[in-house]
Amino acid sequence: MIAFLSSFPPVLQALFATIFTWAVTAVGSAFVFVNKTISRKLLVTMLGFAAGVMIAASFFSLLLPAIDMAEASGTPGWLPAVVGFLAGGAFLYGIDKLLPHLHPGLAIDQSEGIKTHWQRSVLLVLAITLHNFPEGLAVGVAFGAVAAGVPSASLTSALALALGIGLQNFPEGMAVSMPLRGEGISRRKAFMLGQASGLVEPIAGVLGALAVITIQSILPYALSFAAGAMIYVVVEELIPESQRGESTDIGTLGAMLGFAVMTFLDVALG
Repeated sequence: MIAFLSSFPPVLQALFATIFTWAVTAVGSAFVFVNKTISRKLLVTMLGFAAGVMIAASFFSLLLPAIDMAEASGTPGWLPAVVGFLAGGAFLYGIDKLLPHLHPGLAIDQSEGIKTHWQRSVLLVLAITLHNFPEGLAVGVAFGAVAAGVPSASLTSALALALGIGLQNFPEGMAVSMPLRGEGISRRKAFMLGQASGLVEPIAGVLGALAVITIQSILPYALSFAAGAMIYVVVEELIPESQRGESTDIGTLGAMLGFAVMTFLDVALG
């Protein structure tokens, strides 16, 4: 796999990797053909797992390479890490306030962003799409870092990040399709809407890779930006949702497991 991918330009590498992460979203959405609903405990575990993966990925795959690259160029390591990280969070905050969306399990009158008369199904898809953009961006930037020759970046570590993001996309696909099916939408339409939430990842991945390859000086900031955007999603959505209602300890254990799995993928394989 490594030898195969290495023969392609980094933008295509990022495209292939984010097509994989989108495909895992589609696999999760496809479970709507098996069941109509998902148990709350399983969903909480998966959301916690996704949070753990994203936290570990933000640090090991994004912030650490950003610091290393900045210090190698003579820039204080904290500068791009702090500035880019906060910029990523601010960007997601702005999108969160503007983009109309609705999180699973909430009533239509609890939708966020600019108020619209869009259907509930569209608002649910947009909520998960909001999560997926920084994930695709992170993968694209990681492949761009490999092309830029960052010492702590490697094709293996970029693939590990894509694999980790893909694993946590599985519950996100289910989190869209299952509630839609429970509301009476057909299995086929619920699946199509669920997988559509992941289509933004290849777009974001290609844009991220192109940006850092074209302007390599922004790479440390781009890595930190992606990390900040992902942590915003974790703190704003994934952790609160995994701690809502009963079985909060299961969500916590899921987060611990997700962090451990992503740490293994990045450190052992990278």
